[in-house]
Amino acid sequence: MFTDSQLLEKVNIFISHLTYGKQPIGLYDPIQYVMSLGGKRIRPVLLMMAYNLYRDDVDCILAQAAGIEIYHNFTLLHDDLMDNADLRRGKPTVHSKWSENTAILSGDAMMLVAYRLMTDKGRRYVPSVMSAFSQAALEVCEGQQYDMDFETRMNVSEYEYLEMIRLKTSVLLAASLKIGALLADAPTHDANSLYDFGVNLGMAFQLRDDLLDVYGDSKVFGKKIGGDILCNKKTYLLIQALHNSDPAQLKELMNWINAKDFNPQEKIKAVTALYDALDVRSSCEERISHYSQLAEVNLDMVKVPKEKKQPLLDEMNKLMFREV
Repeated sequence: MFTDSQLLEKVNIFISHLTYGKQPIGLYDPIQYVMSLGGKRIRPVLLMMAYNLYRDDVDCILAQAAGIEIYHNFTLLHDDLMDNADLRRGKPTVHSKWSENTAILSGDAMMLVAYRLMTDKGRRYVPSVMSAFSQAALEVCEGQQYDMDFETRMNVSEYEYLEMIRLKTSVLLAASLKIGALLADAPTHDANSLYDFGVNLGMAFQLRDDLLDVYGDSKVFGKKIGGDILCNKKTYLLIQALHNSDPAQLKELMNWINAKDFNPQEKIKAVTALYDALDVRSSCEERISHYSQLAEVNLDMVKVPKEKKQPLLDEMNKLMFREV
């Protein structure tokens, strides 16, 4: 069995040697730039870990692992454009470094490169792999649309939010695991159980991200704390606060949400104090624990020796208790 670090190194080396196209430079340079920014590479590592449950020749699926990572970065590129974000991983985003039109076109090219890499395997794998990949890709778009819709709504329910993050975040993690299993000729039962494991892992992962944005250590987290508060992002914490506030607390919260001119640190401090008073942190932590437990049940249903599944369990715990 390979460790996550060994698999990550393989993925990084493979991606560093990829060429996306030579001409026109204006189309391909932004793709090279985006993929050089690095990242956690969680999805390709999970894909290879699922494959490694059944087979050891992990190098033969590096194309698919890279494809899932390129698709993920394509979604981030378009995300940044829709959010008008200036930075990604501390570097200028494509639309700010080049142009909005470049971000759209190079992003589209990234998606097509991802599809090309995903089919780089024997023909008999293509239908099942592309079915799982295409379904996840479509659902990510659905999740992004819900996220955009929520920007103009104050009555987003907990259920709606959880469904949005399932689509926007979880399904691609889940598809990564399922595709790895499919490429290894795993039993259908195992492939589906690994998918379910990925869904619940993704839910816990995103809720942890919501929590860290408010309660994380900025030196460890790698970005400023309170960004979601400043842009009134509908996170699990804000939704819980809106639903559980008494009239006075709700009035104060809405005043901060509607404020046009404010001191950023003062807003972060005030909203965090409301979160503390309403104990939304505990509610979020309970949800994280709930999905982590479900993920463990899903992984337990995968019919391979327990010791082979340990790396996936370790990876889950690493993501659940991360500070970045």
